[in-house]
Amino acid sequence: MRMLHTMIRVGDLDRSIAFYTEVLGMRLLRRKDYPGGKFTLAFVGYGDESDHTVLELTYNWGVERYDQGTAFGHIAIEVDDAARACAEVAAKGGKVVRPAGPMQHGGTVIAFIEDPDGYKIEFIEKGTRGG
Repeated sequence: MRMLHTMIRVGDLDRSIAFYTEVLGMRLLRRKDYPGGKFTLAFVGYGDESDHTVLELTYNWGVERYDQGTAFGHIAIEVDDAARACAEVAAKGGKVVRPAGPMQHGGTVIAFIEDPDGYKIEFIEKGTRGG
């Protein structure tokens, strides 16, 4: 078995694709409209779906906003330098909601940013996990 993707619903597909590709450096792997179901799927990621877990962005036509509830936590991305990654996101207009620093109850260096729909994305600094 292998994890393939995680799906999130987005209110503006082009805005979300721009965020994940231009701000976070992912590639748009594929995009397809489903007129019968009135939705569009776009898959983004850092590598080909045959080798990497990717993110599925689902746009239900005409739905501009979702209530995220309290069950979903965040998407995690490993970065070389969490502070530098936050600075790069901020320079591109992204929102940093928790600056880089050690976890409250451990030594892992983390930071949080937010995508255009309010989903939290955790940056975990390479080499600091588990502490």
